[in-house]
Amino acid sequence: MLKVGQLASRTGLTVRTLHHYDSIGLLTPSARSESGYRLYQRDDIARLYQIQALRRLGMSLADIGAFLAQPDAPFSTIVARQIDALGQQIAQATELRARLMRLQCQLEQGDSPALADWLTTLELMTMYDTYFSKEELAQLPQLDDASPRAREWAQLVARMRALGDGGTPAADPQAQQLACHWMTMVERDTADNPDLARRLDLMLTQEPAAQQRSGITPELKRYVLDAFSEYKLTIYAKYLDADELRTMRANRGGQVPAWLALIADVRGQMDAGAAPASAAAQALARRWLELFRSYAGDNPATREKMRLAHEKEPVLLTGSFMSDDVLGFIRQSIATLPAA
Repeated sequence: MLKVGQLASRTGLTVRTLHHYDSIGLLTPSARSESGYRLYQRDDIARLYQIQALRRLGMSLADIGAFLAQPDAPFSTIVARQIDALGQQIAQATELRARLMRLQCQLEQGDSPALADWLTTLELMTMYDTYFSKEELAQLPQLDDASPRAREWAQLVARMRALGDGGTPAADPQAQQLACHWMTMVERDTADNPDLARRLDLMLTQEPAAQQRSGITPELKRYVLDAFSEYKLTIYAKYLDADELRTMRANRGGQVPAWLALIADVRGQMDAGAAPASAAAQALARRWLELFRSYAGDNPATREKMRLAHEKEPVLLTGSFMSDDVLGFIRQSIATLPAA
């Protein structure tokens, strides 16, 4: 058996992290020494591998706990997803190698590669690296390769663009359905990581090359978000009045990056074991209230109606990177704020 310090040293984790995993019931050592030291055996270390593998795939600690609590947790899928991630890295490296070999061949033959060849190669080398780590790149589908995920995205982009270019309103049921599918795919392909999704959105906003290669222009992205908002408003309509819905529809634009950043920060505090009443959590609660007010107004009754809607309509969380545990944490934190 290994003591906690030995396990930390062998795995590169910190003792504090292992203590936190124990405190939340995610990794409880099988035994303790007579002096009270935590002792980890083979099964504990196997579980630690599963936890860290799922963390690398972007899952929150709460989601990992739920996954591992399944009676027949499909551990083979963890390995399969890691293999898939490595396959993505290999495909990216292979494409870059092929481009470099073409440039080398042209240079050896005394030809001067076209400007477009140099620019395409440089773009491939640098665009993604600006926004994502190597591990994150392994999760994301490339914008124009031949993988099944890329083809799926290309088909969805084409369908959404056809609706938008054809003048189909964002409130149209078909546009709503495709937008919901779009946001679900974003969650899937970023491993439900809101910060990764935020940076992907930033790249598609700031990089014309990314827009050209993916077909996701600012106008198309706005259309998708409007249609997704309309999808959610049709559900909120069961709980909110006409004025409340009108306010939300008027204020729905431009907040997605701020919400993604906030949700990522909340998850980070939860994973670190912060209490809802801590100063850090309360600061996040104030940010949450500020964003909510900019979207739905300043009426506490509206917030209560939306709380009820989320309780009765779990589908509202689809594609939002939100989860019940995040909502529960932030509500507890809001409750600890001093009265204004």
